[in-house]
This record gives sequence, structure tokens and C-alpha cells, in this order.
Amino acid sequence: MTQATDSAITMERFGKGKTFREYLESGIRNLNLFEDNYNGLAISPEQEEALRELAGRPGGPHHMVVIGEDWCPDVYRGAGVAQRMAEAMGIELRYFERDQNKDMMAGHLKGGEFESIPVIIFYDRDHREIAHFIERPQLANEQIHQTREVLGDVSPEGIARKLGHQPSEEEIAAARAESRARYMEWQKGETWAGWRVATVDEITDLLRGKLA
Repeated sequence: MTQATDSAITMERFGKGKTFREYLESGIRNLNLFEDNYNGLAISPEQEEALRELAGRPGGPHHMVVIGEDWCPDVYRGAGVAQRMAEAMGIELRYFERDQNKDMMAGHLKGGEFESIPVIIFYDRDHREIAHFIERPQLANEQIHQTREVLGDVSPEGIARKLGHQPSEEEIAAARAESRARYMEWQKGETWAGWRVATVDEITDLLRGKLA
């Protein structure tokens, strides 16, 4: 195998990454959310056909990397999507924690500046990068205001406006717990599910463009 060598993510290092299941079993804090998002996505027959066709092309995807952290909603949604796509394409996926692999992250900054996650990177058989996807699909960017509406203003000032008085520490904690509970419940709905599907379609289009 002739391997590209201009990346911190060498083929040798790729082999030391965690599989999706190994990562889930490594003691992460949001295990149930990773599993829920993986189980909540069913790749459609049309999507699977497109992904398999791309993987079968000369120079098509042969293996992939996900860089993320377990506390990030975009990661616990996107990592499961990436695993479903890897399964549909019949390729290998390895997961790396961002904060332990800053050199990997440095080559895939959003806008050349931000360490946005997840980063999903596709490689050909010779370990040459084909394309990478960062953070969330465009549909999610267009609808991200919904998360702010669900969460509400949980600053002390925002809570004070809602209560009509200066909140105690206990009231602040309670308001923030209620906000998180609303957000977790909202993630079970159609909008969040649509972001998973949109990620598959956007990455498929990205790969199709790179392999044209």
C-alpha cells in the first residue's frame, strides 16, 4: 500500500483508534445518547445503494475517522450516523478523542480556526483523504434556533426575569435542570431525527462531488 504521509493521521495511527463499540464501552458519560442516536437512524435503501456505489468506485471510501468528545450533542448524534454509514459502505471506522489528539484536529479546523466536532474523515485504500465533514449538516444550521428556544435563557438574569425576583442558587440549578430535561426530550423528536438523515445525505453529496 502506498500511503499518504502529509497528515498526522497515519495508517499506523488509524489502526490504534477505537472502533465505535470500543468507544462506547470506554466509560463515556453519554453512552445512552450515543446508542439512542445510532439506533434511531435507519439508512434507507436508496441511501445505502448510493453509499455502496461510492465505496465501490476506484479511489472510493475504504476507511474513515471520527474525531469528537462525548459531551457534545453534535458528536453523540453524528458519531452514530458515521457508524451507520460505515456499515452501509462496508468500511472500517476508528474514533479518536479530540482533546487527546490535538495534532489530528489541527488539520481539520472549521474555517481554519475552530476545533468544531465531530470531524468525519474519509480515506481511500491508500490512506489518501477524500473528504471531511465538520460539526453538523446545513439543515441543522438553519434550524439551530430551535435549540435556543427549547433551552430558554438560563442565565441568572434570564431566570430572574422569568421568576420576577432575584433567584437563589437552588432556583438557578432547578431552572437549568428543567432546561436540560426539555432539551433531552426535544432530541427525541422529528427535527433532531431529520438532522441525522440530513447528515447522511450531505456527506453522500460531498463524497459524490469529490469522486466525480
